[in-house]
Amino acid sequence: MARGRVSLQERVRRRTRAGLVARSAERELFRGNFDTTPEDERHRFLFHVHGTAGVGKTRLVKEFEHLAREQGALTAYVNETSGSVPEVLESVCRQFALRGHRLKDLERMLATHRERRHEAETAALAALDPAPDGAPSTGGMALARAGLAGLGLVPGVAPFTAVLDPAQLAHGADRLRSVLAARFRSHEDVRLVLDPASVLTPVLTDELNAVASDVPWIVLLLDTYERTGPFLDAWLHDLLTTDRYGALPDTVVVVTAGQHPADPARWGTFADFMTSLPLQPFTEAEARGLLAERGVTAEPVVAEALRLTGGLPVLLSTIAGTRPAGPEDVTDPSATAVERFLKWEQDPGRRFAALAGALPRLLDADVFAVAADCDRDRAEELYAWVETLPFADRLGGRIRYHDIVRAPMLRLQRGRSPRGWADGHGRLAQAFRRWREQTESGRDTGTLWLDETWCELRLGELYHRLCAAGPTAVSDTLRDLVEACDQGEALAARWVRVLEDAGRDAGAPGVSAWGDQLSAALASGGTRAVLDTLLDWAGHASLPVPGRLPVRQGGDEPSTTPGGGVPAGPPDFPGDPVGAGPTPWDLDFAGAPADIDWMSQEQARLTTPADVTLPAPLLARIHRDRALAHAARGDHAFAVTELSGALALTPDDARTLALRGEYLRALGLHAEAVADLERATALDPADAYAWASLGATRLTLGHPQGARTALDHALALRPDYTWALVRRARVARELGDPEGRLAALDRAVAAEPDSAWAHCERGDALRAADRDREALAAYDRALALDPGYASAYASRGVTHHRLGQLDEALADLDRALELNPSYAWARERRDAVVQHRDG
Repeated sequence: MARGRVSLQERVRRRTRAGLVARSAERELFRGNFDTTPEDERHRFLFHVHGTAGVGKTRLVKEFEHLAREQGALTAYVNETSGSVPEVLESVCRQFALRGHRLKDLERMLATHRERRHEAETAALAALDPAPDGAPSTGGMALARAGLAGLGLVPGVAPFTAVLDPAQLAHGADRLRSVLAARFRSHEDVRLVLDPASVLTPVLTDELNAVASDVPWIVLLLDTYERTGPFLDAWLHDLLTTDRYGALPDTVVVVTAGQHPADPARWGTFADFMTSLPLQPFTEAEARGLLAERGVTAEPVVAEALRLTGGLPVLLSTIAGTRPAGPEDVTDPSATAVERFLKWEQDPGRRFAALAGALPRLLDADVFAVAADCDRDRAEELYAWVETLPFADRLGGRIRYHDIVRAPMLRLQRGRSPRGWADGHGRLAQAFRRWREQTESGRDTGTLWLDETWCELRLGELYHRLCAAGPTAVSDTLRDLVEACDQGEALAARWVRVLEDAGRDAGAPGVSAWGDQLSAALASGGTRAVLDTLLDWAGHASLPVPGRLPVRQGGDEPSTTPGGGVPAGPPDFPGDPVGAGPTPWDLDFAGAPADIDWMSQEQARLTTPADVTLPAPLLARIHRDRALAHAARGDHAFAVTELSGALALTPDDARTLALRGEYLRALGLHAEAVADLERATALDPADAYAWASLGATRLTLGHPQGARTALDHALALRPDYTWALVRRARVARELGDPEGRLAALDRAVAAEPDSAWAHCERGDALRAADRDREALAAYDRALALDPGYASAYASRGVTHHRLGQLDEALADLDRALELNPSYAWARERRDAVVQHRDG
């Protein structure tokens, strides 16, 4: 070759380095280590690179080697092709020799080791089971290998020793020791066979000390440490931290790289002298940089590459190497990825188990047994092995596959065997359902949503049903989501996430669309936005109400409601009816006003996942939940509109009719309210809420006898129904029954001692019976419970006036008007007190 020409191999190395667009922090940290002297406390003697398969460990270690050589270091790179300490040392010798630094003493000692080892194997065959014709018999070969394996002289034979009888193994090792002791005269030769590291390593340290005078640094790079670590880690620890093998020069730097972090039990005390470098997949920017470096810049191609690789450098490089012209040319590298993750495992049963373990989002022994579809004993054995895999992250007592490993495993299984994919998820869905039903046994269903175990099992069931493409999986998940919204954003987010996860993992665009859009809605507007989105998809978009309904004003009596307004409706349903809004008859009862913007409908249609139709009861439930939210904000007009939408879907739903009737009553639309409430009680005669609201409405319409009948129905169903008892007392007042009035209110305060409204109403009844001192005590109790209760102040002021306590009367009436300046009855009573005082 002409002087100055660059070799092909060097061209390849330079081009490979030019493509290293990331890991700049790690590279700079390693390079900077050579700027510090060994005496500097910042200097590190050991770097441990770790991360899952395909994350770029080998490439970074190769880059470290190049950086070290730039600093004049003598380097040696070792990987899994070396299966023992002697083989590692042989590799180091070869590489040092190629760089002009022969370790002659170590080379000679390694040659002696090979000779003695061959002699040991021959002696084992001859002495342990000599065959008549001089050739080793099958039994003799097995016994000889047993002896060698028992002494640790056959690297990589764990599968072989696992099937040997322990007694045979021990017996073979004992006999071989005796044979070797008799054959070799030198104790050193016996040690060289039985414990080669103890003989070879001191020679290595002497050689390194000699070389250290000629080079500024010596760097040993030990890659694929998940394979070499089992026989190298203890040896390396002794070499670096003890004097067992002699003194190393302080210019030695060691790099190890494997899938596992360093063992803290072994390396914990060395932490100040080493650096751990955990590697993660490339960020999006780093991944784009790598693709651009390889000439892949078209956005559709880049987006597809990012989706399929999860940022794994090895997979990005694989895709970039094919030079894809369009997204359809980007082939799924899942098989390549999985092969790297399970590179060292040849047992088909274990490989199947590792893939099966990727199906659930979280694994424990029970879930794994279902996923692996094997008997319990075998499942326990395989699960114990899965727990040791480097990509199995521990979460309490369970494990979860790292996302960058799990994703290609799922794609591989889904593409290779769609039927097997569906069967596996189907088994898991059935198991989670069975476990969920066991937790439900004998329990009130209303408490289940507060039970973390139940929620987790239900989510697991839904996830696997979605992945198996169950026919009602999406509808059931969305129905659950509506219930979860009632429990708050945190729980709703978990139900949205199960749609996102299943859509991504199962490659189901429709499910993904539900998850993505609902997630965006939750982030932007909470659970209300989630419900709005569901209705928008179904063509029931939330729209401005075209008119305003009359607002019911407070009555003339001081105790009509706290603050001078109308008291909340019967508190069986969430939400308190107070406010104004549109009449439901402004709607066309198809869920939207006649003048709806057609562009809004079209936009909703284009963004709606088309593979699922939401059932009418679910949509009605959403309308009802939104009505309750409006009522809680005091806007009963909008609440009535929502309930009308619900009734258009489920016209015979008694609960919705009762709720709309109560909200219409609160809005002052009593005739319409009676129509809804009478129909609700006919559909469900056991609904105390509907009977109570019907009674209050009939009373307002001037029908006290009908009101008494309805309220008696409510109280027969619920004897301690405070709201109905107060309304029943008012009926008694209209019918001229003071004893009945007080009796109902006595029951009300007994049923709900902390109800300021009930105590205030009872004070009014006592005042009407000329029991003013007792009335004052009742008002005092009401105000102790609710210091902002304007009606109680006004009523107590009137009672003070009746008792001749004018100053106290004015103080109370002034306070009532301060709380509610438009309180006409309180102003009239105050004028009467002033007139009385001034004569």
